[in-house]
Amino acid sequence: MNSELLNYYEAIEQASADMLTAARTGNWDEVVKLEGACVLLISQLKAAAHQNHLAPGESQLKTRIMQRILLNDAEIRHLAEPWLEDLDHVLKGKSRLVH
Repeated sequence: MNSELLNYYEAIEQASADMLTAARTGNWDEVVKLEGACVLLISQLKAAAHQNHLAPGESQLKTRIMQRILLNDAEIRHLAEPWLEDLDHVLKGKSRLVH
């Protein structure tokens, strides 16, 4: 088993789970920070994947990990929609925020 590649996938999954936790609490600064960590991990994964390949059993595990990452991402996007709408209104000078 090529644990190096799986370790990257698992680290990305953990970062996405942490992003979801932060999004659920409205901690968007943390979400952005973790997104940066994901970008770095993905870059490292791409470099490692040029030299290594997953075995068939590992590919199945990778698929399950990727499905969980995609579910996390979908929920994060759902949670971010209202925040992004508010940001759009603020940028257009139509703030709905009450001070």
